[in-house]
Amino acid sequence: MSRALRKQMLTMMNLLDKANRALKVSLTAKRIDGEGIQQLLSECQETAISMGSELEMLYGEGTETVHELEDYCESLYQMTLVLENPEKRRTVLQELTGQVKRTRKLLGELIPDRREVVFLPYKASMWDSLESVWMAAEEDEDCDAYVVPIPYYDRNPDGTFRQYHYEGNEFPDYVPVTHYENYDIQKRWPDMVFIHNPYDQYNYVTSVDPRFYTTELKKRTDMLVYIPYFILGEPDVDNPESLEGMAHFCTVSGVLNADKVIVQSENMREAYIRVLTKECGEETRAHWEKKILGIGSPKLDKVQETTREDLEIPEEWMEIIQKPDGEWKKIILYNTSVSALLEHQEKMLEKMKSVFEVFFENREDVALLWRPHPLIEATISSMRPQLWEEYQKLADKYRAEGWGIYDDSPELDRAIALCDGYYGDHSSLVQLCQDVGKPIMIQGVDIVMQ
Repeated sequence: MSRALRKQMLTMMNLLDKANRALKVSLTAKRIDGEGIQQLLSECQETAISMGSELEMLYGEGTETVHELEDYCESLYQMTLVLENPEKRRTVLQELTGQVKRTRKLLGELIPDRREVVFLPYKASMWDSLESVWMAAEEDEDCDAYVVPIPYYDRNPDGTFRQYHYEGNEFPDYVPVTHYENYDIQKRWPDMVFIHNPYDQYNYVTSVDPRFYTTELKKRTDMLVYIPYFILGEPDVDNPESLEGMAHFCTVSGVLNADKVIVQSENMREAYIRVLTKECGEETRAHWEKKILGIGSPKLDKVQETTREDLEIPEEWMEIIQKPDGEWKKIILYNTSVSALLEHQEKMLEKMKSVFEVFFENREDVALLWRPHPLIEATISSMRPQLWEEYQKLADKYRAEGWGIYDDSPELDRAIALCDGYYGDHSSLVQLCQDVGKPIMIQGVDIVMQ
């Protein structure tokens, strides 16, 4: 249980302790206020019942703490029956005092002083943006860490929800996953909540379940932390055009509503601060300086720690990668982005066909590993439905021919560790590949091999 809930329970115990002392004073007065005492006993009973109900929900029925609270409620009732009998009411008051003392001790044993941290990823392929933080929390002996993948929906062109997705079964085996229906965030009130989706209702392609919008999460934790699921090229913070080009990343709901935002570098932190200060006013600078932390991205941690020797490579991939003599071909990671397809549409499809033709002709020496952006299909069908059929035909043809690798797995780090070089659109993968020394070539949509 979180420290916040532990504090709440102990605060309620303090109220019961004070009520016992007030009851003792009232019962020893020369003239007993029967009506006031009855009101005090009733309020104590409501508090004890509320505590017992919450503890049963979190720990199940039959805990010793709940039994002690039940005995306490029974003693409160007995007090109402013996108010006119000084001898018996002294006995019941002693019982009440002992029950409050024992309940406090049992609560301390039931709810140790530990931090509760919950991670709320929505796409398994973006888990790397949270993983190293989760690992640190998991290793902390004073912390209980939960990974609770949350559902999301594709949107129709009119913005309504279409297909439901839940990817909790796609996470690595070493990550213990808790189903979102089995973690009541409102009741548990975790000490910290980590997210990587910042858009709330303002993403026109997908949406996480509205129960997990940042506007709702910030009401249910003392510390909401947003870590972007992407890596950006480092901006020139002294160039207004460079800052303007990344402004839309800085002003999303996740940034505005979170208590802390963790970005990839100190330079990126300064860019966020300048953009947000310009947007919200110079008087807000100190707020952004406190909120934005430039301590690095877990995505970089994951990529830098993964080597070829760590990989489990599918057998069907090895059939494409290895030459007949067992030597490996050069592996090129081909990345197609959402933004390039939205901008260039049919022209980009023609470019992709050309790329596939070139790599097919050179398949004896080079293995192509095509990794489209994980939201590309949902984006096309929602925002460019006229492109959907042609894109799907192209993707199906590539997969069916089997001469190249199609990678739609959550394991981005595997693709980067495996490849010898990057080719494709501008995207966060460029920065990740550069950071581990992979050669980069950006495709030009106007260059089509004949």
